[in-house]
Amino acid sequence: MSILVVRHGQTAWSLSGQHTGATDVPLTAEGEAQARALAPVLAARRTCLVLSSPRARARRTAELAGLADAAPLRLDDDLVEWDYGGYEGRTTAQISEDLGRPWSVWHDGVVPGETPGETVHQVAVRARAVLDRAAAAVREAGGDGEADVVLVAHGHLLRVLAACWLGLSPTAGALLALDAGTWGELGHEHGRPVLKRWNVPVGG
Repeated sequence: MSILVVRHGQTAWSLSGQHTGATDVPLTAEGEAQARALAPVLAARRTCLVLSSPRARARRTAELAGLADAAPLRLDDDLVEWDYGGYEGRTTAQISEDLGRPWSVWHDGVVPGETPGETVHQVAVRARAVLDRAAAAVREAGGDGEADVVLVAHGHLLRVLAACWLGLSPTAGALLALDAGTWGELGHEHGRPVLKRWNVPVGG
């Protein structure tokens, strides 16, 4: 089984570096072009299931990449982006300036208070649930190891998911940069989970 992960195309907030969790920011024209450019790559694969975040930027990416025609497409709430709480819409530089020190969502977490958001470990619980569903879909498809599951979602969520796939701490997602409009492949080598491709640009 391979799991193909697709980060949605560019949005105005991904371009500016603003943390985009629940805010439903649409794709830019460049983001739509990135999504369309994914279609030839994904069309060449045998896909048994497509799971997409319900956020519009992910659903639109899946649509433009032709995934709705490739296999059953289901919206999966566990694929929504990290809940950034009070840091929603803010950049790392802005948060670091307010705190008076460098800040990292991976190691410092999100703002406490009335809107605390999620911890990295709470995000990992959702990511592992998605991986379980992906494995079940392959078994239902015959379990021959040739069918792919495609996940269309968001940068931080997919980085946590990849770390979980590899059996690492979810904080290891900090090491797995994933740009808007790129894709990756989680697979196996000698029976062990591996990262086969990562942060592949459209056309790459």
